[in-house]
Amino acid sequence: MSPDWTRALRDAGLRVTQQRLAVLEELRAVPHAEADEIVRRLRPRLGEVSAQTVYGVVGALETAGLVRRIDLPGHAWRYETRVADNHHHLVCRSCGRVEDVDCVVGAAPCLTPSDDLGFVIDAADVVFSGLCPACAARPRSDELPAGA
Repeated sequence: MSPDWTRALRDAGLRVTQQRLAVLEELRAVPHAEADEIVRRLRPRLGEVSAQTVYGVVGALETAGLVRRIDLPGHAWRYETRVADNHHHLVCRSCGRVEDVDCVVGAAPCLTPSDDLGFVIDAADVVFSGLCPACAARPRSDELPAGA
């Protein structure tokens, strides 16, 4: 069942606009999308939409708590609508595939630093890097074929 984005926007105190609804729907369909990917996917439906517009929309949605910005090493910011929990991400070092992984252990923030320096910690962002199954199954370019 799709979320009721109109209600979510109103509950967050935001105006309901075609662009906001379209960005939320794209992020539901393609989690972990970069802003440029959102722009490309929206153009057939909305016509000419600028990257600046999309960045403005995702910024407002993030401030309202409807979207989470993910800062993955070596990648542009990505966005997702899974905001109600403290989950983490698996990232393929080869193809860039990103998948959600539930909290490591226990309740948020899942991890406890050795010294919190007086901070009240409510979240921990963890990125696991490696190779996805498809990339791990491919022969690496630095490996010689069998019998060579």
